[in-house]
Amino acid sequence: MAIRIGRSAVGYGEPVYVIGEIGLNHNGDVELARRLIDVAADAGAQAVKFQKRTPEIATPEHMRDMPRETPWGTMSYLDYRRRVEFGVAEYRAVAEHAASVGLDWFASPWDVPSVEFLEALGEFGEEPVAYKVASASVTDLELLRAIAATGRPVICSTGMSTIEEIDRAVEALGTDRLVLMHATSSYPMPAEEANLRMIDTLQLRYPGVPVGYSGHEPGLQISLAAVALGAVAVERHITLDRTMWGSDHAASLEPQGLQHLVRDIRIIGEAMGDGIKRVFPGEEAPRAKLRRVLVP
Repeated sequence: MAIRIGRSAVGYGEPVYVIGEIGLNHNGDVELARRLIDVAADAGAQAVKFQKRTPEIATPEHMRDMPRETPWGTMSYLDYRRRVEFGVAEYRAVAEHAASVGLDWFASPWDVPSVEFLEALGEFGEEPVAYKVASASVTDLELLRAIAATGRPVICSTGMSTIEEIDRAVEALGTDRLVLMHATSSYPMPAEEANLRMIDTLQLRYPGVPVGYSGHEPGLQISLAAVALGAVAVERHITLDRTMWGSDHAASLEPQGLQHLVRDIRIIGEAMGDGIKRVFPGEEAPRAKLRRVLVP
């Protein structure tokens, strides 16, 4: 089963849907966001993803007054969240830029007002093509029902979740337009926590629901292994420079890394084949030269 997301069909037998996760790596700067969109487009990804929060709702109570060292000075964690949040003008700008370079765009809303905010962009014809449920939001059933009520495709990450929590999330979201993403929410993620066999577990547990992979590991190997194991989508954080200020940059791919990831994903896609044994054209000459016994 394939799910239509923007310009692409996402599912088994379709090209792997590659998402460049910008998240908050734009650091509140629209020009930086545009440059990251260009990085994703140049690499051959199909989509970019942002995060949308209402800081007063999405910031945990115990974190609000914690001091945070930022490029703009020391401020409370709540004020930092306000500082890096995009509003209507910024989202219109990134939506327009993504469209201009042929990319889908969407976001992870972290609260119900953020869903309403993103839906309201439809007034300008710049609404997201889908919604992403962040791993942190898997248990927020009110949010999940609000997302499901939009009727848009949903991509749901499953990090930091028990299988029972995923069951409840799938029930709330429905399966008609759902893509699940295996994920482990360690930043950066060590290889021993990847647990890639969960891709098969999710495929078996939710028949008909495409399963992808959202990675936070250094390097490319684990994401490529996920594709070989059947992941229909791959999401990776992207940055211009892993040494930039911000919580997600260190676990992100730089431009060349994303280019190599997409290149290798496409090679794996070509190499997977259809599972039907045949003699390929390139084998005909060696067959004629080397086979001593020919079967009629």
